[in-house]
Amino acid sequence: MARIRQSDVDEVKARTNIGDIVGERVALKSAGVGSLKGLCPFHDERSPSFHVRPQVGYYHCFGCGESGDVYSFLRAMDHLSFTEAVERLAARIGYTLHYEDGGAAPETSGRTRLYQANSAAAEWFRTQLSSPEADAGRRFLGERGFDAGAAAHFGVGYAPKGWNNLRDALHSQGFTDEELSAAGLVSQGQRGVYDRFRGRVVWPIRDLTGQTIGFGARRLYDDDQGPKYLNTPETTIYKKAQVLYGLDLAKKDVSRSHRVVVVEGYTDVMACHLAGVTTAVATCGTAFGSDHITVLRRVMGDDSAAGDVVFTFDPDAAGQKAALRAFADAKRFNAQTYVATGPQGLDPCDLRLERGDAAVRAMLDTKVPMFEFVIDQRLSGFDLASVEGRVGALRAAAPVVGELRDPLLQPEYTRVLARRLGMDTEDVRREVDRAARDSVRRESDIPRSSSTASVSATAGADGPAPTPSVDEPALRMSLRTLPRTADATLERDALMGVLQYGHLVDGEEVDAALALPMQIPALDAVRQSLVAQGDRRRIGWASTAVESVREPYRSLAVELLTADFPALTEAEAAAYTRGLARKLRVRAVDREKNELLGTIQRLPADSEQGRAVRLALRELDARRRALTEASL
Repeated sequence: MARIRQSDVDEVKARTNIGDIVGERVALKSAGVGSLKGLCPFHDERSPSFHVRPQVGYYHCFGCGESGDVYSFLRAMDHLSFTEAVERLAARIGYTLHYEDGGAAPETSGRTRLYQANSAAAEWFRTQLSSPEADAGRRFLGERGFDAGAAAHFGVGYAPKGWNNLRDALHSQGFTDEELSAAGLVSQGQRGVYDRFRGRVVWPIRDLTGQTIGFGARRLYDDDQGPKYLNTPETTIYKKAQVLYGLDLAKKDVSRSHRVVVVEGYTDVMACHLAGVTTAVATCGTAFGSDHITVLRRVMGDDSAAGDVVFTFDPDAAGQKAALRAFADAKRFNAQTYVATGPQGLDPCDLRLERGDAAVRAMLDTKVPMFEFVIDQRLSGFDLASVEGRVGALRAAAPVVGELRDPLLQPEYTRVLARRLGMDTEDVRREVDRAARDSVRRESDIPRSSSTASVSATAGADGPAPTPSVDEPALRMSLRTLPRTADATLERDALMGVLQYGHLVDGEEVDAALALPMQIPALDAVRQSLVAQGDRRRIGWASTAVESVREPYRSLAVELLTADFPALTEAEAAAYTRGLARKLRVRAVDREKNELLGTIQRLPADSEQGRAVRLALRELDARRRALTEASL
């Protein structure tokens, strides 16, 4: 395959804001001048340790150690080749790439072709909704309160009857059966390859970036022997346990409001959004699970308990089971979890159709804590009028309370449970404490993987690298491993400032400071790499400098590039960096002066050498005075 010109690779990266790309998948908040922070997409965490520096085009997680530029982020998140990552970003900004052999752009393959096939299919389905045959589809939507504008907003389409309509249409666009099969758009049967979706209303399922990765389709005709809802099968780009329908449309409001409403179907999402509940999402043919929680937490940025997650379960047996499953996972949310049910069991779509948009919004005002909903389900199977029934209900409900880890919530809900049962609070508390001990014991019996003991700075690490012991060499240098001395602090802050804001500071001042060796060997290794880079006004110089730092110091350089810098504005950051550079030079002058003062004590006062040292001391004093006055 022809290689993309390096100048184009650099230009695309320079024109792309890494904060925008990362922000499509992770809720980022300001973490100081030029810095953004959010929950790491590479490992599960509750407190944000993932930092993005748009001005240097770099990200780093201080928890698992993952770091890189916008290309490495896309490659890791979407499993793209380097060429595919460059081509995707180039297409995003409308930049025409050139290839080294001078020819046309090569045909892309793999995941990129799957995205392209799904995008082409979504457009084709959308156009089919206006065809004469799609009358049943339009009638289905209209009966649920959705007009043409609503269908267009959500990209709803129609899959015609017949075996090869979509296949033939995409063949004409250059897609092969192998590509369509890999995308989940066609299936293989005894009669050959045929369209997977036929005679159905079709919803495009999109990822966080808005790219179509699959479809959900609803049966329309009585002679259709397939399931009521049919989804794209698992593919390289479509993992149903990690996808939430409507999140591409809801993510901005979810991030801003720290609220998400989880409904049960595509039409419920449409009804909620059209009613003004624009944070609604739905699972895609699977139960709500831990992967969905991980995705939502990153979008919500729920590093505090300020947010809330509202589930809308039907009050029937299936809905109760779904609530119990969700509660087991929902405990991993930092946000508060609730359940809201429509009057008379109406789901959001039917509620909007029967009672209007206001009724959908009002449904959320009736939400109850998920805990109370689950407790009610546990108690519902017992006769609370009998002693045996109350004891059985306590034993069924106590584990739910016992698994609450919040030291304030558990005693409060213990009292709530006691009131529901009509039992003495102390009796209930003892049972809850016993259930809590059993829960802790079960968790402690779960074997832990030996791999968690390793020190890792690569993708997939489960948390912060363990701090090396005194007798164990550090496999990963970091800011935490630096000595706690004045010299280390000065050198650390100066390198941090130069890496992040050196392009804003006079080059001669920084060059003079970087020419001076540093006292901490790890920091001096970083300094040497910065000196070798030369022009700091060149786009991408800092990330190039970091990547060229020799091991085992590269991870330290990455942290210096991405850590919070103590300034409120770029102007302040540049001024502070300039001041740190001068302090390094003043320190060097002071050390040289101290050496000369020691030397002059050993020389006769009237000797030629003594006079030369005194002259040198006066020159050093003048240099120091000039540096300190310039800092004022």
